[in-house]
Amino acid sequence: MLALADLELDHGPRTDKSATMRMCAVSRKVQPIGELIRFVVAPSGEVIADLKRKLPGRGLWVSASRQAVAEAVRRHQFERGFKRDVRVAPTLASDTEAVLERFAVEALAVAAKAGRVVSGFAKVADTLGRQGPIRALIHASDGAAEGIRKLDAMVRQNGQNRDKKADIPVVNALTSEQLDLALGRSNVIHAALLAGPASSTFLSRSHMLVRYRMAGDDGAAGKPAKNSPTHTVQTRTMRED
Repeated sequence: MLALADLELDHGPRTDKSATMRMCAVSRKVQPIGELIRFVVAPSGEVIADLKRKLPGRGLWVSASRQAVAEAVRRHQFERGFKRDVRVAPTLASDTEAVLERFAVEALAVAAKAGRVVSGFAKVADTLGRQGPIRALIHASDGAAEGIRKLDAMVRQNGQNRDKKADIPVVNALTSEQLDLALGRSNVIHAALLAGPASSTFLSRSHMLVRYRMAGDDGAAGKPAKNSPTHTVQTRTMRED
C-alpha cells in the first residue's frame, strides 16, 4: 500500500503508470487521477501543469479546479511538496485554465478536420431537422440567447418525434473567437459535433475545462467555485421529460 506522501508526489510518469489514485496537495483527499491535475517543475524551475501526465520528473497533484490551484499557490504548497526552491507564477490558476482552453480548441480543430463538425445556424438546424447523428451541440459562450433557444427547441421537438428522450450534450465552454480559431472561419456561434473518436476527445477535454471552472475546492464538478469568473460556463444536457 502506498504511503500518503507517495500519493501526493509521484516518481515520474513512467514509473507510476499503474497508479489510479493520488492525493490532492491542498485538500489531502485521495481521488482518482481523472479528477486531479499533475504539476511538474520545468527545467527553468517553473511549476507548470502536465495535463497529459507525460512530462518527466516528479509530479505533484492538485484537484482539477481553479480554486484548488489558486489555493495551492497561496499556501506555497508547491514549494513544500517538491521540497526545493521552485518558481510559481501568481497567475498559475488562470494560466492552467488557458492551457485547458487551448487543449479543447485543438481537439475541436482535429474533429473539424476529420469532418465531424457542422458549423453555422442554418447547417446545424438542417442537421437537426434531418435527425442526423449529432453527438453534441456547441454554442459560443458569448452567443445570442435567441439562436441557442431555437436550436434547443429543435432538440426537444426531435425527441418528441422519435417518441423517446433527446439526450444531446450542449457545450458552451468556448467563446466565438475560440470557435473561429478551431474551425478556421469567422463569427462561429453554433456548431454540431458528429460522432467519431475525435469528437469524443473534444468532449472529454471540454468536460475537463468545465470541471476546472466550476468545481469547488472539494473537487465536486458542477459546484461553482467561490470567486469564480463571471464568464464561467458549463456543459449542459438537453433532456425532454
